[in-house]
Amino acid sequence: MLHGIIHEEPSIWQFFFITFLLGGGAAWMTGRACALTWRSKSSLVAYLLLLGVAVRFIHHALFDGTMLSAQYYIVDTVILMIIGFIGYQYTRTNQMVGQYYWLYERASALSWKAKA
Repeated sequence: MLHGIIHEEPSIWQFFFITFLLGGGAAWMTGRACALTWRSKSSLVAYLLLLGVAVRFIHHALFDGTMLSAQYYIVDTVILMIIGFIGYQYTRTNQMVGQYYWLYERASALSWKAKA
């Protein structure tokens, strides 16, 4: 159904394994590392753009995918950005409510609010 649009591998499971499991795990850890070191979201974007190149290389090296395909690079990188930013925001929320417990309380898993 989405073969050729979102992924080029013969099986969706290959795409899922590389992009979501391997790349997504690395994107989560990248977002977490950027939050823990108090880096900005713009530096996270730069790291995730590079990670998108690495994921394309894994597609190319393991499953003979096209290395230099703008379409598949964008698809992979958008997925990595979503996962990376969720990891960043989750970690930043834990930091804010942990370090500044007298100022903030958790509003959700990805946000905090000022204590009343």
